[in-house]
Amino acid sequence: MFELSITGDFASAHFLRNYEGPCKNLHGHTWKVEVTIQSEKLNEIGLVVDFRDMKQRLKEILMPIDHVCLNDLPSFQAVNPSTENLAQYIYREFAKVTAPFILKHVRVWESETSSVTYWE
Repeated sequence: MFELSITGDFASAHFLRNYEGPCKNLHGHTWKVEVTIQSEKLNEIGLVVDFRDMKQRLKEILMPIDHVCLNDLPSFQAVNPSTENLAQYIYREFAKVTAPFILKHVRVWESETSSVTYWE
């Protein structure tokens, strides 16, 4: 089994509704995202998939959430744009474009010391 991981990042603002603490106020992060896929086999030239292709897919998924207030987006109207919900959102968006590979997990860092990993 092979695992392939790529990383990307985006900058956005958010605030946490119904939260008691400083994160209830509007603030921003430069979020780091890692996506890991699995494959049992390699293609005809010995790759799981071209890193460039996977990075492009991630870039397209992150583009709509880059340099915005996440709370204003339809995906975060009913749920807080927490790191947990961001990881789930990115996972589900990326799952739409990973065939024939298995999406193992998505990890999102809101800082160098705080991250969340999501998988289904």
